[in-house]
Amino acid sequence: MDDEDLDLPEPSLKNIIDQKSLQWVFVGGKGGVGKTTTSCCLGIQLAKSRNKVLIVSTDPAHNLSDAFCQKIGREPTPINGFDNLSAMEIDANDDMEEMQRNMEQEGATDDDSGIQSLMTELTSSIPGIDEAMSFSELMKQVQSLDFDVVVFDTAPTGHTLRLLSFPTILEKALGKVMELKDRFGGLIGQASAMFGGSNPGQMQDQLLGRLEETRTVINKVNDAFQDPALTTFVCVCIPEFLSIYETERLVQELSKFGIDSHNIVVNQVLFPEKDAEELGEWFDGNKAALPKEAEEICSKMMARKRMQDKYIGQCFDLYGDDFHVVLMPLLDFEVRGVEKLTGFSGNLVDPVDLEE
Repeated sequence: MDDEDLDLPEPSLKNIIDQKSLQWVFVGGKGGVGKTTTSCCLGIQLAKSRNKVLIVSTDPAHNLSDAFCQKIGREPTPINGFDNLSAMEIDANDDMEEMQRNMEQEGATDDDSGIQSLMTELTSSIPGIDEAMSFSELMKQVQSLDFDVVVFDTAPTGHTLRLLSFPTILEKALGKVMELKDRFGGLIGQASAMFGGSNPGQMQDQLLGRLEETRTVINKVNDAFQDPALTTFVCVCIPEFLSIYETERLVQELSKFGIDSHNIVVNQVLFPEKDAEELGEWFDGNKAALPKEAEEICSKMMARKRMQDKYIGQCFDLYGDDFHVVLMPLLDFEVRGVEKLTGFSGNLVDPVDLEE
């Protein structure tokens, strides 16, 4: 290994395990690249050095139950075989509906009814604010659970980028409302009175108090997301054109939101410790002795290996100097159940030696 290689980031996720200050770890990427498996493996490795670890799935098509082979619900569920690892599956849309139902019920029982109605109207009138509000509720819920570190198994890229932009969306929306309050204060009071309130001045103060409260939570979340000591994002991909392209887009968007990202996991890699040239030499020297079917199978495998090596090369060219790029091998079996996930998770922190 030459001196240049010594300066390159280590090809493992040990940096995440060693960074004890981390509280939020997001795992994301294109659909079908192995985000859930990576999240579970990372959670298992973190559980070795942290007191309480939580894996949260924010993907509406939940897979944590399938990965761990046990029923996981909306509350933190302890994972079999661990006393400090839990998982939960949440749906932002369901949470939003429940939140609105609660607001309506509260409104029906106290003098706040005008506030509740106006808040409900507000949450449905600003584009994206409904999901953003439910996201702030989720963050409040997760923060109250008192876990050392939370691993988010996110939905495919587009959905995830929206999720991470929610604090910014809400901040802008609430900023506009506060601006309007300064210019049209009396009108807000009258509007809330139209929704059933009795005292316009009091209604206005209550409404703005409620909005300010939400804004405070959002600002706190935003600050935490943009603090590399607390939050990081792990990009997951496979060695194919579309996936590498999507990862590049994801890295740029994260940079735009000010969210730290310096780890990339490349899943489903054929023989990561060998290169296509080596295998090609072996194949050329032995194919004459192989049966026709075996030759066809090896030929297809070689074509796939060459393609993968090309995109892995591009990945290292793009990110190798600044990112920890981890190559995870393609296995002969599905990685499901605690035992297999625990075994496979070792590859995240003890990478394949590419120099062999």
